[in-house]
Amino acid sequence: EVTWSDEDEDELKEAIEESADRLEALVGNLLDMSRLQAGALVAHPCATDLGEVIPATLATLPDPTRATWAIDPDARTVEADAGLLDRVLGNIAENALRYQPVDAPITVHASRVSDRVEIRVVDTGVGVPPEEQERIFQPFQRQGDAPSGDGLGLGLAVARGLTEAMGGQLGAEPTPGGGLTLVVTLPTRAGQAIAPENGEGP
Repeated sequence: EVTWSDEDEDELKEAIEESADRLEALVGNLLDMSRLQAGALVAHPCATDLGEVIPATLATLPDPTRATWAIDPDARTVEADAGLLDRVLGNIAENALRYQPVDAPITVHASRVSDRVEIRVVDTGVGVPPEEQERIFQPFQRQGDAPSGDGLGLGLAVARGLTEAMGGQLGAEPTPGGGLTLVVTLPTRAGQAIAPENGEGP
């Protein structure tokens, strides 16, 4: 019985679509966390082209224009599960956008370091104190200045679990000048695993 203008209908449809996308991402993270905790998640790493995965993942962000990316020529191929890597980068990028000033994009840069590739997702937001950087990878942990009602704090925990399932590592470091940089380290050949900094296996 309510008559909506075309503009009102478009606005409502956009809100419904955004809410459905958020719900889908939340359900996906809950399922991934359940599989990780049960040891039921199986990765299938193979030679993966970052030139395909990174732009495709960033294109699915709520506002793709707020992200830029670059891949060094010798860092294009990694040993990874493309589907899981998409989930990892999507969760990290969405987290970065929550804290990034609206007038500046986050940046994603892949570079080769010896026999591995590092993918850095860089924001210049509020940052995280060094003593808190490990805590953000625990389930249901949110940064202190997280927007109210925005997520359950699962994204980074899931991202680390999926990265390790592929034989990689996920860590955090401060962005020079302020902000947080998340670093996904992946192997470049089959059977290679990236050992964490403490020397223990994944």
